[in-house]
Amino acid sequence: MNSDKIEDYKKLATQIRVDVLKMIYKAKSAHIGASFSMADILAVLYGGIMKVNPSDPKWEDRDRYIQSKGHAAAGLYAVLAEKGFFPRDWLETYYQDGGHLMGHVWHKVPGVDVSSGALGHGLSMACGMAINGKYKKKQYRVFVMLSDGECDEGSVWEAIMFAPQHKLDNLVAIVDYNKLQALGTVKDVLDLAPLADKWRAFNWSVKEVDGHNYKEIDDALSSAPFEQGKPSCIIANTVKGKGVSYMENKVEWHYKSPDEEQLKQAFSELGVTE
Repeated sequence: MNSDKIEDYKKLATQIRVDVLKMIYKAKSAHIGASFSMADILAVLYGGIMKVNPSDPKWEDRDRYIQSKGHAAAGLYAVLAEKGFFPRDWLETYYQDGGHLMGHVWHKVPGVDVSSGALGHGLSMACGMAINGKYKKKQYRVFVMLSDGECDEGSVWEAIMFAPQHKLDNLVAIVDYNKLQALGTVKDVLDLAPLADKWRAFNWSVKEVDGHNYKEIDDALSSAPFEQGKPSCIIANTVKGKGVSYMENKVEWHYKSPDEEQLKQAFSELGVTE
């Protein structure tokens, strides 16, 4: 991957973070840390990997994306607006009464395949889409982004068992492994380690990447399926609140909005003047 491509990914990821800041500052509510931890992954998915058509969001042969961590809707809306799925001024209506964009991922937004937000259901829906693709002999892939905290849900592990049973090698699960959840560290609340080994034990093909390294993310996503006949899992090691120093690895930024001074500092650290 050349330097121009990396710069394109970085530019898109920065725009996602800037838009998320604006949306959440205005809304005074939402999940900013979870949106920032996955911003670089979204930039690679929508900037270079996924086969989608913003002018025809329901194109039958498109790749599917399910954001199972529906509370981080702001990040997804930001990248969809940037790619032209809907007008950018819709972002100003995020979490507002009568607005176009609800606080959790909503299927009526162009480019969104399913609603999510009650955690633990995205991977099951992705399995259904992947089976449909196999049945209809379609070439699309299904990507699903999970939070580490929602891996506490039993329904996630039922889907993890289901996918290899049906040889869903058109399915790619990405775990945003930022190691913080609403009430503390994942290790203290319900330890997932060794997470990669657990997915392998369920017969998935697994790679671990730095979730903020564009080359590692691109290489992993481009090479899926990692093995024919097996679903692929990418454990993306990330930092909650990545990009703004006072948010990084801080539990309180799971659910908090910045004040005016914090907003200015965040813009400055992201290299923008807005």
